Amino acid sequence: MPTTATIGQPTVTTLTHREREVLYAVGCGLTDAEIASALALPEDAVDGHLARILAKLELRDRAAAIVHAFDCGLVVPRQGPREAANPVPRTVIRRAREPQVGISMLGPMQAWRDGQPVDLGHLRQQAVLAALALCPDRTVSQQELLDGVWGMEPPITNVVPVYIYRLRKILRRENSTDSVIQRDRCGYRLVPGAVEVDVTRMEELVAAAGTAGRAGELTEAVRVCTQALDLFRGELLAGLPGPFAELERLRLTERRIALVQRKLDWQLRLGRHSEATAELRALAVEQPLNEPVAVMLMRALYRSGRQADALTVFDRTRRRLADDLGVPPGRLLRQTHQMILRGCDADLGLAPTTP
Repeated sequence: MPTTATIGQPTVTTLTHREREVLYAVGCGLTDAEIASALALPEDAVDGHLARILAKLELRDRAAAIVHAFDCGLVVPRQGPREAANPVPRTVIRRAREPQVGISMLGPMQAWRDGQPVDLGHLRQQAVLAALALCPDRTVSQQELLDGVWGMEPPITNVVPVYIYRLRKILRRENSTDSVIQRDRCGYRLVPGAVEVDVTRMEELVAAAGTAGRAGELTEAVRVCTQALDLFRGELLAGLPGPFAELERLRLTERRIALVQRKLDWQLRLGRHSEATAELRALAVEQPLNEPVAVMLMRALYRSGRQADALTVFDRTRRRLADDLGVPPGRLLRQTHQMILRGCDADLGLAPTTP
């Protein structure tokens, strides 16, 4: 019979096999470093798995995850995992793990197998893999790969199967005959659950941050949002050719900017105006025509006691909008300017500055 804590709450059946392993290890009281060692994972990957577990099971923190692991029968005091309908192996801890394959695209494209970097070959071959990794929930046809990687200049020969063959060999896990790339009658796709992709992890962290934000846990939302942003590491998909990579480069750039804005908005709501100012300044330099960023920077400066600097931001943004786009400031930017001129703190909609 379910315990009170589990009634109406998502169960471990909603988790992937790896997530159940991590939840079991958390329930056993292991630290992230110990879990990383036991499961042959990078320590930051453990943190990402835990964030996804908390989001899927609608749990607030690690302590709640430990309680849930016991309540659902995954961990039994002094006995190890209970043999239930969806158990994890008893050997989950301190057992040699299957080598993992990872792909990172939030910067120059990289891949690793069993924790070791691998050479993905030349840039067009990497672009084929990127197209598969960025379409994780569907099959990508050969024609889509040709159009996305070569555009209007398709190759003379049918090189896509050759590239797929090479990538299968490069990414094949040690002592395994299984490929992480599968083919069906419609095309190619990555085997679900066989590859860790940093873009997927970033989106899962964003979802977890959103859940925390909607629950009013703004400090936790900022923490998880920062983890998502830490996955970005330079020029996105650097050097990869083709229209698909170019569109994804733009999309991911916009995603990062929106994520920075969300995090900074939460910081401002927490009253961390001085803390947010430096990052807002950098973002304003990067996005000089982004009016919401200018508004947040003006509010942060004003609530930090820097009214003149806030008004300077308005003047600079107004000039850039006129010179570059030939348009006046938008309504929100003008209203914020007027509120700062009048000293209308309440109308700025910000939390009071923390001591």
